Amino acid sequence: MTFPFRIGTRRSKLALAQSGMMQRAIAAALGVPANEVETAVPLVEIVTTGDRIQDRRLLELGGKALFTKEIEEALLDGRIDIAIHSMKDVPAVQPEGLCIAAIPEREDARDAFISRDFAAFDDLPFGARLGTASLRRQAQAQALRPDLMIEMLRGNIDTRLRRAADGEFDAILLAVSGMARLGVTEHIREKLSLDAFLPAPGQGALAIQTRAADIDAPWVATLNHADTALAVAAERGAMLALEGSCRTAVGAYAAIDSGTLRLTTEMLSADGSARWRRVGDLSEATTETARALGQRLGAEVHLAAGDQEVDPATLDG
Repeated sequence: MTFPFRIGTRRSKLALAQSGMMQRAIAAALGVPANEVETAVPLVEIVTTGDRIQDRRLLELGGKALFTKEIEEALLDGRIDIAIHSMKDVPAVQPEGLCIAAIPEREDARDAFISRDFAAFDDLPFGARLGTASLRRQAQAQALRPDLMIEMLRGNIDTRLRRAADGEFDAILLAVSGMARLGVTEHIREKLSLDAFLPAPGQGALAIQTRAADIDAPWVATLNHADTALAVAAERGAMLALEGSCRTAVGAYAAIDSGTLRLTTEMLSADGSARWRRVGDLSEATTETARALGQRLGAEVHLAAGDQEVDPATLDG
């Protein structure tokens, strides 16, 4: 191991908070003294295309790889040595030469309901304005409440919370995990049901990405959380089969209880009027069998649902 060991991260407040957590964990795994962390394991901030463009939906711009592409390029050409991503932003297929080397323990995977005036999703009045840029959240919300007016909302968490507090929307939806890592959970009025609002594959988890040659580095194993890694493998297997992207409303969530992994995955029509779901269990799962379960259930959902990809030109906002 040579120092400095450079960690690539997006420049957003949330990304820096997440990467800072991992910076300290990686430094500890490498035996770096606390007073040397900033110099021995520095954060390298990289502005991605997804960060630069905030006034359009990701599906109009090419999908969620816009949050990872520039960081992955820096990793491949040696400007950084490791990358930290939100797992839900990582495309199903890794670029050649890169890998997900470790997945730390997951945060709460649920979606959060935030509103100035209403205590819960079910309290929203007819025709309420709901802010989100997520096609999944839009479809799930409209599956329950087709009367809701979905309005596009992007930007960092602070910006979204401010706009909700100012009354620009009757409510907005965010990930509980991001709010927890930023220490702003006091704004959450309700943590939404994992059944009604099945999370995005990998939501709440982080991805530690390295060059493929570093996958078996000794420090990597200390950062990996086995149950989270198995659950995420199943979810991403489903995502691969469903061609999950910002152009499709896809959810997947796996959890392990008493040694049994249970995966739920679904696809929805963009307006929430149709929903296709499969659930499967797996005992004594391995990464390979968990991924295979996800791919099988995802393929069953895809067969039932057909092509649900959304044309950006058909969306309002």
